[in-house]
Amino acid sequence: MNKLYRFIAVFSISAMVLVSCVSNEKIIYMQNQGGESAPLVSSSEEFAYQNEEYQLQNFDIVEISIKTTNIELNAIFNVISGEGNMNMMTGQNGGDVFFMNGYTLDDEGKVELPLIGELELKGLTTKSSKALIESKVSKFVNDGEYFVRVRLGGIRFSALGEFNVPGKQTVLQNRVSIFEAIAAAGDMTVLARRDEVVLLRQYPNGSRIHKINLNDQNLLSSEFFFIKPNDVIYAEPLKVREIGAGTNFIQTLSLVTTTVTAVALIITLIQNTK
Repeated sequence: MNKLYRFIAVFSISAMVLVSCVSNEKIIYMQNQGGESAPLVSSSEEFAYQNEEYQLQNFDIVEISIKTTNIELNAIFNVISGEGNMNMMTGQNGGDVFFMNGYTLDDEGKVELPLIGELELKGLTTKSSKALIESKVSKFVNDGEYFVRVRLGGIRFSALGEFNVPGKQTVLQNRVSIFEAIAAAGDMTVLARRDEVVLLRQYPNGSRIHKINLNDQNLLSSEFFFIKPNDVIYAEPLKVREIGAGTNFIQTLSLVTTTVTAVALIITLIQNTK
């Protein structure tokens, strides 16, 4: 019987070690995937950004501010923007003020501005939108007597799956890296699969699904290093969660101890009934 107990213990421990614990290679971001040994100096090579200017799409929210030397025109142009209220809002949750006081592109990609009327901004960058609005404002005031600013009302995205704080997020910046987005969602859990993160991105003609390897440092020079408005980031769980094993040594040891104890108890009960 002692041999049987030893066999059960060895078998249980071996099985749990094989299927449990999440290795560091699965959770460390931006690794050198080339398989080379770590260099003496920890600095990496420089990765050039591929940051294309974002083209506005339907239902994007933009802040449009128009200032002129004419006080009456200023009151008309800024009747919707409520810029004073915007300046009072700070922090992550302040992004909603843009929804209340900014301009939302409608289902045709247009916005309606006081005096100017409807303008189609879909497919334009914030710079080209600024130039378009300036051309319209110049009909009311002379050159040099007005100022126009167009910018995104923060970067809105959704984080789903194995995040510590999943849900819709707003970062009040014009440019947000995918790691800043992950940080805004409370980072990924230990059980998140980082080598194949699903990114759902909207394009002018539809949506596409991309799969991203966060463990590879070459991500820094890819077009997906910076997220775009309305991106959806989905982190799938690792297989270890499906199995139900521990994610670290302590959890694994506890699970092994419980399993061995339960098996030994069952065998003892069976023996006693004979």
